[in-house]
Amino acid sequence: MSQHLPDEGPPIPSIIGSSPAMQEVYRTTRRVARSNASVLLLGETGTGKELIATAIHRLSDRGSGPFVKVNCGALSESLLESELFGHVRGSFTGAINNRTGRFEAAHTGTIFLDEINSTTLHLQVKLLRVLQEREFERVGDTQTIRVDTRVIAASNRDLMQAVGEERFREDLYWRLNVVPIDIPPLRERREDIPELVAHFLSDYSEINERFVAHIQPEAMQAMQDYDWPGNVRELQNYVERAVVMTDGDELTLELLPEAVRGSEPRPNVKLRGADVESLTFEVVHLGLATAGPEEDSLHTKIVSRVERELIAQVMLACDNVQTKAAAKLGINRNTLHKKLKEYNLES
Repeated sequence: MSQHLPDEGPPIPSIIGSSPAMQEVYRTTRRVARSNASVLLLGETGTGKELIATAIHRLSDRGSGPFVKVNCGALSESLLESELFGHVRGSFTGAINNRTGRFEAAHTGTIFLDEINSTTLHLQVKLLRVLQEREFERVGDTQTIRVDTRVIAASNRDLMQAVGEERFREDLYWRLNVVPIDIPPLRERREDIPELVAHFLSDYSEINERFVAHIQPEAMQAMQDYDWPGNVRELQNYVERAVVMTDGDELTLELLPEAVRGSEPRPNVKLRGADVESLTFEVVHLGLATAGPEEDSLHTKIVSRVERELIAQVMLACDNVQTKAAAKLGINRNTLHKKLKEYNLES
């Protein structure tokens, strides 16, 4: 008889899926929750990194303390520094009052730093100090503040690649990467799709006062065949849309987008966060490269094809938010808008 380990057990509440890949995530999550070690969550956009971070906090001895979330990719360097560490009155234009930072707010609890890969090298120095010394100063102040805060970070990019490109500090990487948890994309755990669909169907039926209790077999087959570049978040979005649009009690194939039904060509390449960044670099430099007269037409076609696919996938990963997608692509929003129009990608 096999021994039942304390970190084994049913799926963590609020997280759906019982596939072998997710069982491994649950085991690691339960085990690391009992420690104070820093955790680095890795996975594509939409895989549920925030849910795992929340579970680690709730299952830990800090569960009764605050759980503070910060999206590092949503703010500029100066605003993020103030958000994390606070500031004193007069430290910069607009600082009319003293402000407590998120690290102080998370004292005795947990802080979740999402999109940690978006931080600048300057800010990474301050983060490293908090992790090592558990202390920092507010922006514009000289008084040292000490905190007891556990750090959970998340990235949808390959941080080791960023270290090699000198965009992320190696010492900070090792401080964060005490316990890594790699959350699999939905296409690598297709057996969880029926359970996820049933869960979202029940939730959105209740929210929208509908009674969609059945799933057409053809619709389920299409969802299991689709590769879900936006992962669970994309699936959730499409199920909610289907519930809102149906007049009956069944989720049918016609209620799903063309891409899922298979009537629209799907990209041949599935890009992880690191691949997006790498391909962006290649597209930019291909576009700037000079080609000979004989090669010019072929060169242009190749660049356009790769660029269109890249933009389509980044837009999907960013929930069609152009400002966010432009930032990830390293171009301004006006350029992105022109490209969307050029490639007929406007939604």
